[in-house]
Amino acid sequence: MLKVENLVVSYGAIKALKGISFKINPGEIVTLIGANGAGKTTTLRTISGLIRAQEGHIFFMGDEITNKPAHKIVQMGITHVPEGRRVFPDLTVRENLELGAWTLRDKKLKKDKLEGVFELFPRLKERQKQMAGTLSGGEQQMLAVGRALMTEAQLVLLDEPSMGLAPMLVEEIFKVLKRINEEGKTILLVEQNAEMALQLADYAYVLEVGNITMEGKAKDLLKDPKVKAAYLGA
Repeated sequence: MLKVENLVVSYGAIKALKGISFKINPGEIVTLIGANGAGKTTTLRTISGLIRAQEGHIFFMGDEITNKPAHKIVQMGITHVPEGRRVFPDLTVRENLELGAWTLRDKKLKKDKLEGVFELFPRLKERQKQMAGTLSGGEQQMLAVGRALMTEAQLVLLDEPSMGLAPMLVEEIFKVLKRINEEGKTILLVEQNAEMALQLADYAYVLEVGNITMEGKAKDLLKDPKVKAAYLGA
């Protein structure tokens, strides 16, 4: 479904990504784990067209999308839940969700998508007329995920969905991600909570200062001594 080949991204003289390659098959949950500054967010932002690649190629469903405009990439079927939620604070919950559906022309489809989000996140339904900026951190994260699901996307990019959330809410968000995947969405997950990410994912890549240094089935990396020592607090 997604294929990244020799991707290089620089910020001035600093190379954030140094020629990374990886792939995601349809229906998988793939996670990128690594320390702060490893290049995880840069990878997602480059795939979704928010940052330009200096070298390399990105293919989605067989079509090259390298450096395409972000709105075109959304239309092709990739949606991005950014780090820090980035909801529109002065719009209501419902308005935020409806903005996520800007690519949809079919009113019935929009309505069905909205009902699907409210089924996943009943709290958003209860608060649909509330300003997004007044929601708790956990509710804003639900809104950011819900907004992404208002598109026709086949691939969902998620950047640190557990950041700043209480453990109970983290578990809730991860259960929702599992359900989203079971309902047919492919997921690329960037997450600092490496243990939970590896428990959820099918396959994983370890990113260190712009290079992929390890990869394998997530359940195998969960047991790997190097991964345990570096990311799982062992």
